[in-house]
Amino acid sequence: MTTEDQHDDRLQPLTPQAFRDVIGHFASGVTVITTSVGETLHGTTASAVASLSLEPPMLLICMNRSSATGQAVAASGAFAVNILGEGDDELARRFAARGGDKFAGVDVSLGDHGQPLLVDALAQLVCRVTQTVEAATHVVFFAEVHEATARPGHPLAYYRGKFGRLAFDDLAQ
Repeated sequence: MTTEDQHDDRLQPLTPQAFRDVIGHFASGVTVITTSVGETLHGTTASAVASLSLEPPMLLICMNRSSATGQAVAASGAFAVNILGEGDDELARRFAARGGDKFAGVDVSLGDHGQPLLVDALAQLVCRVTQTVEAATHVVFFAEVHEATARPGHPLAYYRGKFGRLAFDDLAQ
């Protein structure tokens, strides 16, 4: 019997690791949040992104307070959400790593508001921060979406610590 086969239905007191294990069952898309401060580009992989409102179009992102990209978003007041497509797991890993030039060898264009856009991303949204809320170890950035585009394709998914693809019986483009 593997660990995967063992299951305990009882609710248990929560430790940080237990919470990580349980919340890891929530599948999410994978994004790279990008911004610029002066001539310096910043970016990090993030799955804590959510649509908030259609009118006006708004979303939110959650970033660790210690994140250099999160600090850059706070300083610039703007960012882009680059939604990664299936097969972009190496790009997700690159931007998840600390240090180094994450943008080296990556095709980037600048949006009308100067935010770096990953050219090969499945979709891109350019956002302006409207509000921030600090909560525990993270900062929640609420933002209006000013520009957006998407191309056909399937998203990169993240589930239980691994990248993969979503499977649907009938996936419309």
